[in-house]
Amino acid sequence: MIKIIFKTHQDKIAGFYISGHAQFAEYGQDIVCAAVSVLSINTVNSIQEFTDTHFTCETSEKDGIINFLLSDMQDDKSQLLLRAMKLGLESIRKQYTNKYIEIIFEEV
Repeated sequence: MIKIIFKTHQDKIAGFYISGHAQFAEYGQDIVCAAVSVLSINTVNSIQEFTDTHFTCETSEKDGIINFLLSDMQDDKSQLLLRAMKLGLESIRKQYTNKYIEIIFEEV
């Protein structure tokens, strides 16, 4: 199962932590893992490319981990990109059920 923790503070997204694998299908064929990876990596790349917001990001492909944290939650562009990612991940969870993706919101 993929576990996604959105780190929030006063209705803003401070970051996210993603771990695990969906195990929806065999490695290389798992569309749930692929969708989560594309959304999360594209969000990190978009924040880096289109905003001036500083952040930290640690990853482990082997363990399926992405740990992303903004240094400043006040940038509207970064918040929009993170909310779009959250919407996409919630849509995937709804389509493929909670069996493959768990989403948690954690106040920081």
